[in-house]
Formats: sequence, C-alpha cells, structure tokens
Amino acid sequence: MSIRNFCIIAHIDHGKSTLADRMLEITGTISKRDMKSQTLDTMELEQERWITIKLTPVRMNWKWVELNLIDTPGHVDFQYEVSRSLASVEGAILVVDATQWIEAQTLSNVYLALDNDLTIIPVLNKIDLPSADVERVSNEVISLLGCKREDIISVSAKTGENVETLLDEIVEKIPLPRKLDKESNIISVPHPNPLPEGEGEYWNNNLKPPSTLGRGAGGEGNVVKALIFDSQYDTYKWVVIYLKLFSGTIKKWDKLELVNSGAKIEAIDVWFFAPKYNSSGILNEWEIWYVVTWLKSITEARVGDTIFAGDKEYKFWITWFKKINPFVFAGIYPVDNDEYLKLKDSIDKLCLNDSSLTVENEVSPALGYGFRCGFLWLLHLDIVKERLWREFEIDVIMTSPQVTYRVLLSGNKVEQYNRFKTEILDFEGHTCTYVYFSNPEDLPKPGTYIHIDEPIAKVEIIANSVYIWAMMQLAQDRRWIFVNQYFLDPTRAVIVYEIPMAELVWDFYDDLKSLSSGYASLNYEFIKFKKDEIVKVDFLVAGEKVEALSMLVHKDKARYTGAKICAKLKENIPKAQFAIAIQATIWAQVIAREDIWALRKDVTAKLYGWDITRKRKVLEKQKEWKKKMKQFGKVSIPSETFVNILKK
Repeated sequence: MSIRNFCIIAHIDHGKSTLADRMLEITGTISKRDMKSQTLDTMELEQERWITIKLTPVRMNWKWVELNLIDTPGHVDFQYEVSRSLASVEGAILVVDATQWIEAQTLSNVYLALDNDLTIIPVLNKIDLPSADVERVSNEVISLLGCKREDIISVSAKTGENVETLLDEIVEKIPLPRKLDKESNIISVPHPNPLPEGEGEYWNNNLKPPSTLGRGAGGEGNVVKALIFDSQYDTYKWVVIYLKLFSGTIKKWDKLELVNSGAKIEAIDVWFFAPKYNSSGILNEWEIWYVVTWLKSITEARVGDTIFAGDKEYKFWITWFKKINPFVFAGIYPVDNDEYLKLKDSIDKLCLNDSSLTVENEVSPALGYGFRCGFLWLLHLDIVKERLWREFEIDVIMTSPQVTYRVLLSGNKVEQYNRFKTEILDFEGHTCTYVYFSNPEDLPKPGTYIHIDEPIAKVEIIANSVYIWAMMQLAQDRRWIFVNQYFLDPTRAVIVYEIPMAELVWDFYDDLKSLSSGYASLNYEFIKFKKDEIVKVDFLVAGEKVEALSMLVHKDKARYTGAKICAKLKENIPKAQFAIAIQATIWAQVIAREDIWALRKDVTAKLYGWDITRKRKVLEKQKEWKKKMKQFGKVSIPSETFVNILKK
C-alpha cells in the first residue's frame, strides 16, 4: 500500500482541527454518527479552550493509499510540537482563514516547512462565510509561496466542501516517505520498493492496493531504524512511544534497543490510531504508529531517541530534531511539602508527554523542595499548571516567571558554578566565564561580576495599517529597537523589532491585543544576548523575604515594577490581626511600599458609660497586644496569589 505522511499547519483558530474532522469523516475513519467537534483534541483543556495543545497523529485510507495525518497546535507557545511534526512528514497542508488572512504564525509555520524541504499545499478555509475574501487572501498566499492560483484549494471544513479534492491533491502531490542515508544521516527521497511485474501502475495510479508491504530497507536486510517523535504515559500500558519507521519492520514481541539511552525494550504490542487505539501486530517501513513498551522508567524513552535492531554496523543515532531551548523559567513547589514525591512523579510523567518542558531540582528556604521548570512561554506555563491539577490532582505554587540571563565573571569559574551552563571566553585580554541562570536567587552579589547580559528576541507583528502608530508606541514603552517594516497588502503591515525577552513576559500580549482591537498577531524567536543594566528586586512581606516573588528587571523599570507588584500583593493577601508591611527592595534599599492595616475589634463597645481613662486603658492594652502579634505573627500567602500577580 502506498503511504503519504503529512501534517496540518495554520495560525490559531484557522480551522485545522475542523478540517481534520472532515477528513476523518469523508475517509470513513469515523462514522458520521460517532463524529464530534475537535475529535483529535482529546484533552479536556483542548476542548474547553478551543485550542490544540498536543500534536495528534491519526491514520486514514483514501483510494488504497494510507494517509498518516498529524494535527498540530496553532499557538506560538507550542511551536516545538509543530517543528517535530514537520520533521516527521513529507508534506504540509497550510490552512489560511479566508476571513482573517495571513497571520504571524502562518509565516512562521511556512518558514519551518520550507526549512524541512516539505511539499506545501495551500488551502483557504471558511469560504462558506459571508465575510470570506477568497480573491484577496489568494493573492497573499501567492505572494508568500510563489505558487499559482490553481494550486490553492478553497474548502469549507465545516460543510466538507472540496475536502475530497484536497485528499486527491494530497495523494498526487505529497511525495513518498523519505529515507535516511546510513552514512551521512542526510535525508533522501527513495524510490518505491520493487514491485512484482504488473503492479507498478497500481502503485502510481492507486487503482488497487499493492500486495507488497514492508519489504525492508534494500542492502541492509531487515535493520530496524525508527525515530521517536512523541511519547506518553498510559496508566495501563505504561510508556507508549510514537514512531516513524525508516527501515525494516517491527512486529509484536520484537526485541529493540534505544540507541541514546541504551535501554532494551520489547514491543508488547503495535498500534495505530484511527483515532482510537487499534492493534495491528506489525509496523511496516515508512509508517507512523505506536509501540507499547511496558517501560516502567519514563526517563528512558525520550523524544528524539532512535529505536534500533539488527546488525551493529548500521547502528547510529538519528539526529533529527533540534534541541529545544525554553524561554521562560519558573519554580514549581507543592503547597503541602508532604506531596513532594507525588509532584515529582507527576512532573516526570508530564515531561514524557511534553518534551518541551525542562525540569531541574531546586530547594528554597521559604518554599521547601521543588523544581525549576523551563517553558516555551506563558501559555505553556499556564497549561502545565492546569494539567498538574486536573490530571494528577496536585496544587502547586509557581514563582514569578523569568527568562535566562547570563553574567560575566572574571577568571575561570566553571567548577564553582558547575550546576549551571557556563562558557569560557577571553574578555579584554583576561580569562572570564559566562554563567547562564534564570533564578534570581542565583545572581552573585554586586561587585563580584563584571556585567549582566539579557536575552533579545526578534518579534514580527502583523497588524492593520491603522494600528501601526499604536504598535510603535507600545514598542517605545518596551525598549524595542526598530528593524524593518513592509506591507503584505495596502492595508496590512509587518513590523519587525528587537526586544528584550523579559519585556514580553509582563502583560505584553494583553497590551498588543488591546491596542489593536484584537486583530494584531505576533511571532518571536531568540537571536542574541545584549549587555544592559539589570537589577534584582526582592519583596518582603511582614519583614520576611518571599523568594518566589524575586525577579530581575531593568534598572529604569525597577521602581515601577516594584510598586505594581506591591499593590497587587496588597489586593491578594488577606488582612491579619496585625499590620502587614509589603516592601520592594533592591538589595538593602526600599523602592516601594504598601501597608495592609490590621483587623481591629471595637474593644470599647462594652464600656458604655465609663470615663475616658478606662477607654484609653483598654485601647493601650489592645495596642500592646497588636505589637506582640506583629513580632511573632506569621503571614500566610494564598497559593493563588502567585498566579494573580502575573495577570494584568
């Protein structure tokens, strides 16, 4: 049977999941009676928020051709899911909303697809809506891809109009699966395996299913080489890995090896999703399926590792995916310290399903044992916190999010800072060390380092020309540097800036949407580090430092940020029997303060008719008691406070 591997890419809310639903329905993979909206979005969070969080593969059959589809997220925070999907297929369906036109994430996905040398089929969706402007959006797609107008397929994912035509185009235009060169690890497009005489025409024209399947890689016998592009933890099956098989076949009970980790596994069963689990017993060359391993150690089946079996001379690690670098870091601590082991187990299982999440152990004197986690961005952070609660029933405290900074220290400090990423360099004729860190508590004391560098991102904003001035004003407030500006059409512009990544963390997305009436979109990527004046701001509540709120900010914004956080803390911390002082400090200097007044009982209410001296005596007694409470009392900060201060 001929195989086509492809994925669907688009900006958020352009109709990817709905188009996948129609494909499943038209190909008969799911009956119309069992069909539901967003079938491939199986997580409760995905259904609630109407966004795709995880890539989801599914197998279909169309005119005796096996179609392996991967539905991808559209939000920029889950870009790694998209990049892994694109690296696992040979073609991409680029969906553009005919009512919203090309957005920032559309551009980003196109660049990723071109980098992976994929065949792109442009699709205009939602043509059934009265506001659809097919002609104008077609011109934008032609300008972006350099394609012909007849190459663009106009569909309605909701009604199913022209979806059958799209399936035919997938079979005709998307090439056969790619194969790895065993020497150079370079991708090449193979010819189909030799077919018995008379069957070649059926392979090309898909007139009937060919009788040959899984003939193995020529010259290498039945050497098994497969790439792990995703994995998940199942309560009953334990570790389930998602594979793309480049050569050989994998059958039930086959002995396999993970090249990178060295783990020996046994294929307990081989499945494919359509979209539910379907056991087949055999995985053939070029197919994308699932293998149940019964691995108990969830650290052994990492995304990007290689499954191998066969002659040792063909054993190599497929270096396919780029290593993902998190942009935002935050500490995660259990509300109850007794739940630390449960949190550790939950995060390990979550990391198996979310390969873009990085985790390191961390200990805080105030919060106890926890983890320093790296996220792609704030939505990713929010989703992880929500999944910990819903899937594992763990309530956590999350510290304020920070980006990765680097500090320049004189001398060779690699051994002293061996738990951090370090880099030796020659600075002005002296040996120096760059130390990379994201936790403000790890910042050396002033005077012990030369300077601090902050990360800079390249940001592309697509907005209507009416909002260009508002976008420029926003840029000025965020310490942006203008790079370029060009127009997609007479009414829509792309503005390119360089911005400190720390400026993107606080309220940026909300401000962007507010100033553009919700129409602007953006894409960003890290480009470099740049020297600047960065200071550490600490927060004291009733004289005690709250490490979870410490942050690194630019010197010019330190007072504004400190006052803003103090005001938010005043709103979220409940009153106590004594006055609570909330202070923001830079080292020993207080830069902002708020006070929460004590709850006071009217102790003179029962003294009706007594003279003033008696009332004063009672009030003085209350005052002395308040002082004692202030000296020994403790302030309990609710866990939701740490989340509320991050919101606008």
